[in-house]
Amino acid sequence: MGAQWKVKHKEVAANLKGRVFGKLTKEIMVAARNGADPESNSRLRLAVEQAKKASMPKDTLERAIKKGAGLLDGAVHYEKLTYEGFAPHNVALIVECLTDNVNRTVSEIRVLFRAGQLGGEGSVAWDFDHVGLIEARADRGDADVDEAAIEAGAQDCEPADEEGLALFITDSSDLDSVCRALPEYGYSVETAKIGYRAKNPQAVGDAEMEEVEAFLAAIHEHDDVQEVYVALEA
Repeated sequence: MGAQWKVKHKEVAANLKGRVFGKLTKEIMVAARNGADPESNSRLRLAVEQAKKASMPKDTLERAIKKGAGLLDGAVHYEKLTYEGFAPHNVALIVECLTDNVNRTVSEIRVLFRAGQLGGEGSVAWDFDHVGLIEARADRGDADVDEAAIEAGAQDCEPADEEGLALFITDSSDLDSVCRALPEYGYSVETAKIGYRAKNPQAVGDAEMEEVEAFLAAIHEHDDVQEVYVALEA
């Protein structure tokens, strides 16, 4: 893996739909600070596409854009917090949060990290690359992941996983252009974001993995957590 930790079981993911909408709404609102037009705001465009793929209701989506852009009363200001540390068995991870209450989030994340180890700024970031991460699905039989990566301008790629999603890794500044190019080479983009990819993902045994997964699940379920990136082999 070495990129983004995700809920594995589909039935669990389905039960988290409300939480998914909440996280998408935060991302849309933060992105909309730089303009309410997705065509001229690439971060907002990607967030809107993610919301549509998650079947977010149109009125919810439009309200989030307007609220984030300051076009409605009662706008909420979200701050980004990034935590570095270790899951059980010394597995490095980076956690990104968006919160409207920094003190609450700091306190609650510290409690969650008691099962692992919370580090300081830079404690594990040196072992991750800050890159664009695009998950895309082949929509034609002759699509080739390596060819698509080269032609679309990605730095690297990984073949499709068990869910049929290939991973394209880009320079952070090229994320939007690669997203726009991939359909020409037979891939439809499912998710796209600037995130972290571990340089040296580690393997752990089955027994240890249960502890790591339980820790990651607890982190992921926190309402303020947007993304969890972990240095863990698939």
